[in-house]
Amino acid sequence: MDTEARLTQRDRTSSGTGEERSRFARFRAGPSGSRTTGMLSWRRAGLLGVACTVLLLLFSHFVLQPFLIPSRSMESTLKVGDRVLVNKLAYRFGNQPARGDVVVFDGTGSFVREQPAGDPVVGLLRGAAAALGIAEPADTDFVKRVVGVGGDDVVCCDARGRLSVNGVPVDEEYLRPGDAPSKVPFRIVVPIGTLWVMGDHRSQSRDSRDHLGEPGGGMVPVEKVIGRADWIGWPLSRWGSVPATTAYEKAGAARPGGGHG
Repeated sequence: MDTEARLTQRDRTSSGTGEERSRFARFRAGPSGSRTTGMLSWRRAGLLGVACTVLLLLFSHFVLQPFLIPSRSMESTLKVGDRVLVNKLAYRFGNQPARGDVVVFDGTGSFVREQPAGDPVVGLLRGAAAALGIAEPADTDFVKRVVGVGGDDVVCCDARGRLSVNGVPVDEEYLRPGDAPSKVPFRIVVPIGTLWVMGDHRSQSRDSRDHLGEPGGGMVPVEKVIGRADWIGWPLSRWGSVPATTAYEKAGAARPGGGHG
């Protein structure tokens, strides 16, 4: 009996030591396993963040791009700090910019001269930030209202101080209160394939009028239009669509050679 008791006690002691060693091994392996799991979690989070950013950039590039309003030139329709959502599909399927549309366009060659290429990395980062609406747009990007399309005869101002398109006076209800349609008189015929654009805050807007004597005469090529500003996305207090206008409904149809009848 004593021999059996000693064997049983030895077995229990041996078993207990094995269990303790197993627990000790698990205890030691625990932190290392946690670190590995943590590293994998951070890696997954990083990859997910990169994937989301890429998807947002693609969506912004092809479909809907946030655009930060940097100046007062479109008051009171758009205010400094507004983030508008630019519909890049508006003119992709045969549709053309229409009078009254608020458009974002690349002014290179029409509003600003060609600039020498800078640091490509800085340009890429800035472009990505602007595309996500968290940085000011490039110096070559502008937002204005289309006043004349190809073939239009645009005149300012008539005896009552109004702008007219193809001989029809335009009641520009979107102008900032107190602003005249233009303090600079002009008469232009818009070449086919181009646009005549102006800001709603005429006294604070550098637009087609300011480039009349330059190459291109202040006209913006249609292919330079990035998209139509359809919605205000931020701040939330101004959330909604960019107000439409009926000011040009009575304007006569543009003629291929310009002028009106």
